[in-house]
Amino acid sequence: MKAENNKFMKRAIELAKENANSTNGGPFGAVIVKDGKIIGEGFNSVTTNNDPTAHAEINAIRSACKNLNSYQLSDCEIYASSEPCPMCLGAIYWARMKKIFYACSLEEAKNHNFDDVFIYDEFKKPNEMRLIPSEQIMQKEGVEIFISWNKNEKKIEY
Repeated sequence: MKAENNKFMKRAIELAKENANSTNGGPFGAVIVKDGKIIGEGFNSVTTNNDPTAHAEINAIRSACKNLNSYQLSDCEIYASSEPCPMCLGAIYWARMKKIFYACSLEEAKNHNFDDVFIYDEFKKPNEMRLIPSEQIMQKEGVEIFISWNKNEKKIEY
């Protein structure tokens, strides 16, 4: 199994390396695997697409979901050239993947000017102490949407 894992990680690293030597975006790559086959690939395209969510993992998830015609990837694994940032980690959990493999750690990425650690640290702070504070308003109206959703008999739960 380790040889197969290395094969998939090599592909993720290859995507990251190609991207690092281009102007497409940052030096990150990811592949999603199901039953021993790559079903989705992605590389960072933040600057190309002017989209701060266009990380390698997000692009790979979008590709895999499209290829499987599903919004869940519960039988899949992701191989990422770097440990996923909080946004990507959240997306991996929402997709319900079964395992994450990564090459570089968050600390290693931080040493090369990609600091996701500060976001993890921000989550630990109370809302009013974060760099970008948040404030709850119109709570009643917001809850009414959930009530409406729960009454919708045609909804597709996820």
